[in-house]
Amino acid sequence: MNFSSKLLEQAVDEFGRLPGVGKKTALRLVLHLLGQPNSDVFRFTDAITKLKEQIMYCKVCFNISDHEVCEICSALKRDKQTICVVEDTRDVMAIENTHQYQGVYHVLGGLISPMDGIGPSDLKIEALVHRLRENDIKEVILALSATMEGDTTIFYLYRKLKEFQIEISTIARGIAFGGELEYVDEITLGRSIATRIPYERNIG
Repeated sequence: MNFSSKLLEQAVDEFGRLPGVGKKTALRLVLHLLGQPNSDVFRFTDAITKLKEQIMYCKVCFNISDHEVCEICSALKRDKQTICVVEDTRDVMAIENTHQYQGVYHVLGGLISPMDGIGPSDLKIEALVHRLRENDIKEVILALSATMEGDTTIFYLYRKLKEFQIEISTIARGIAFGGELEYVDEITLGRSIATRIPYERNIG
């Protein structure tokens, strides 16, 4: 792709770094921004800058938040004795959109994937164990994607958590193997949360 401007080329290269954005899409986005009023462009760049500089991770569940403790963890009406373990913030959003779950969350920050060099110590697993030791938890729901990495992580977590006198359950598999939670429709995901089953049934 030939550019008439180095500044244009640099901007396209940066947009092209975003997931799912090819060169042509990046060029279209950059040209769109060039055609907008300065105030709109400055508002856009200011939002990105503030996102990077001011965003926090909840010190309890590690969800993305504007405060030290996120709105879900601080909500009085949430069931603090039920923890739903998810891969990342996108899964929290997907489950919240179903309106079928009233407990709290624990965001691992990824899945165990030896091929990608991601082991248990790279995730927020020890923080989850600490929460179980320090709080009166009745149930942990392992709501991870139906992938090889998701199943590996679930099995590891089960072995890590089974020493606690709590119920360990997984979401029902109305989700096809290989499916990621963020792409599952709300009705299917909500039903999977509501009809969760004890994990022992999956390995027994």
